[in-house]
Amino acid sequence: MGCLKATPNSNRRRTYMNSKRRNFLKLAGLSSLSVLSGKIFAQPQALLDKGALATVPAPKQKFNMCGYAAPKMDKVRIGFIGVGNRGASAVYRIAHIDGVEVKAIADIRRGVAERATKHIKGEAPSIYADKEDEWKKLCDRSDIDLVYICTPWHLHTPMAVYAMKAGKHVAVEVPIATTVEECWQLVETSEATKKHCMMLENCCYDFFELMTLNMARQGLFGEILHGEGAYLHNLLQENFAKDSYYEMWRLKENFRNGNLYPTHGLGPICQLMDINRGDKMSYLTSMSSNDFSMHAKAVELAAKDPFYEPYAGRSFRGNMNTTTIRTQRGRTIMLQHDVSSPRPYSRIHLVSGTKGMAQKWPEPERIAFGHDWISAEEMKKLEQQYTPEIVLKVGEMAKKVGGHGGMDFMMDWRLIDCLRNGLPLDQDVYDAALWSVIAPLSERSVKNRSNSVDIPDFTRGAWASNAKIELSLKGGGNTGMK
Repeated sequence: MGCLKATPNSNRRRTYMNSKRRNFLKLAGLSSLSVLSGKIFAQPQALLDKGALATVPAPKQKFNMCGYAAPKMDKVRIGFIGVGNRGASAVYRIAHIDGVEVKAIADIRRGVAERATKHIKGEAPSIYADKEDEWKKLCDRSDIDLVYICTPWHLHTPMAVYAMKAGKHVAVEVPIATTVEECWQLVETSEATKKHCMMLENCCYDFFELMTLNMARQGLFGEILHGEGAYLHNLLQENFAKDSYYEMWRLKENFRNGNLYPTHGLGPICQLMDINRGDKMSYLTSMSSNDFSMHAKAVELAAKDPFYEPYAGRSFRGNMNTTTIRTQRGRTIMLQHDVSSPRPYSRIHLVSGTKGMAQKWPEPERIAFGHDWISAEEMKKLEQQYTPEIVLKVGEMAKKVGGHGGMDFMMDWRLIDCLRNGLPLDQDVYDAALWSVIAPLSERSVKNRSNSVDIPDFTRGAWASNAKIELSLKGGGNTGMK
């Protein structure tokens, strides 16, 4: 039988099949390498963006940080990194809590660091400034227990990882990470070092959010089936203001297109649904509108000021992003993010169950157990019955000290009280990674016509048996306030 003559079409098909086989072998090799190395975060980001390795399992959990109680400490010695915006307020709040000592402050701007010390009574903290890596000296000190990080987003994970490896617990502003890789780095470092890694999601400590969490635990809403959260806050002017954020870092974050700030609305809903503690997120889909505001603003400003010319040539995130999540138990979550439209502030905070629902935004707070909202008198009775212990103890002081109506102070007080009494934290590294990973995953979904994207299980199966958050102050609650 004679040889078949090669044709252009057969050559093209052979080239295509060989290429397909090579790609398959390449992916198989990468998958095997990933499993053997025990580092899912070592996978090429380009492949992750395409979803090619989405099903590769993470390595086994080294140590379960959910419910972990570090050894108690009589005094919590703190070092602050970044005190330009949120950090300065944190120093002020911490100064009102007993059992703490601020040992050091780091900020690349010396004047900013020195201004933050005015809130501290007693021995002045050491200052680390002027050079980009000076913060590492703070982390390396032997007389610091907790590093409190309030820097631009892209620095959160590198600083937290370094501090944990230096033997420090860390508390980090939101979001704690901006990539899937960073989320896994935080999880693996926290497990390896047995150091707490808490994201400072203050909205979990708002008064109504805490009350609805307590009500949900008592079964008033029945089986929780749906939740909604958001960050709807018109920051158009603030993001473009020259003096708002160091080197315009927050404006630059808006070059990304997705839900870039999901944690404020998501954190309280996850706690209500016991996510990572009886349920887990399975997958999400995300969609963004076009940008109708930010590019136009950049062009408008560039016409008057050359400083803005680089931004006039950039694309920005869409005005509104809507992301939907389905959990393993079949519940749903809807998140929204819009920081460039003229509308009232809202976090939505809606929880819906088989027996009732609650919603905060728009205010006032409302609860329903049927077709109609309950009356103001009935609401007052519920507040008296279901206000949690932490609010009864700290609430009034929190309102006086301030910080988003007091929830910032309540968050800080609870963190210090847990560390001093050797109690598990309300928010662990798995919560920090999960709530933050929604941003990069939403970007991936938006890029791919809102196709669904699997959400990693950072607990690696422990979610099924992890204990729920303890609302009582049992074992603690003895930290005083100045």
